[in-house]
Amino acid sequence: MNTVYIKGLRAQAVIGVYDWERLIRQPLVMDLEMASDTARAAATDAIADALDYAAISQQVIALVEGSEFQLLESLADAIATMVMREFGVPWLRLRLQPSEWPRRRTSALLSKRACRA
Repeated sequence: MNTVYIKGLRAQAVIGVYDWERLIRQPLVMDLEMASDTARAAATDAIADALDYAAISQQVIALVEGSEFQLLESLADAIATMVMREFGVPWLRLRLQPSEWPRRRTSALLSKRACRA
């Protein structure tokens, strides 16, 4: 199992608990680390056998830009759940941070592993 990274992914969302935050779209920056078995993709050199990080990026951006969560933690959980479910990622770590809060050191960091039944 290897790790695939997507770093510096940007999207805008309505996020926050204050009234003024509900009226604007705020820029967010995301870093994802995802477990992936890359052996088959390496052997075949076929994109069909690889984790499609372009598709993951597009779907994450679509989810974020269509969302209106109050908490970064809720948005982070929604992103992680979607990536794991839609792309078969067994484990991921996500860092989600508003990009224009220079005086605040606010971010949500979420690590998630698939549950075994």
